[in-house]
Amino acid sequence: MAADGPVLGAALALLGRRAGAAYAAAAVATAVNTVPDVLRQVAVWDSPSRAAALAVDVLGFLTGLVAQLWLVGALSALPDGDPWRAAGALRRGVRLSVTAVRRGPGAVLAGVLTGGAVSALVTLPASVAALGWRSVLGPLGDPPVGAFTVAAVSDVVASALTLPYLALVVVLVARDGAARRA
Repeated sequence: MAADGPVLGAALALLGRRAGAAYAAAAVATAVNTVPDVLRQVAVWDSPSRAAALAVDVLGFLTGLVAQLWLVGALSALPDGDPWRAAGALRRGVRLSVTAVRRGPGAVLAGVLTGGAVSALVTLPASVAALGWRSVLGPLGDPPVGAFTVAAVSDVVASALTLPYLALVVVLVARDGAARRA
């Protein structure tokens, strides 16, 4: 992954230069994703089933993936100094993500791992403190509303914080070399 360092650094530099636009778009993606994220948890609120917990996690992964793909497309013009664009963002995001995985799978993986690590550092301590490790890993087990709220808010903060970084990694890799020259 050492060869992917320039791409990750370029994404961080771009994020620093275009933070307002990147985080505004990330806030939209995160807000839209929060509704199904909370609803999927509420649907199995008091279920003791590990299968239900796993199904909820798979659904959460899929809705998060759609939010990430949309954000990739929305931020695709940021390297050129243009504003983020919502129209057609999901289609652009899918196309750019496929291109990025083909051109630089190691760089995309490095972005996923570093972004995921930061996300985990933000959300896991708060979620475990509020819900306990068993509820974080398995069924919620009818948690107190306050504890659930703490965990949900930490997840929202982690998403809004890390989604734009990964989106910019993907955009730069898809542009084939734009990150290496930055």
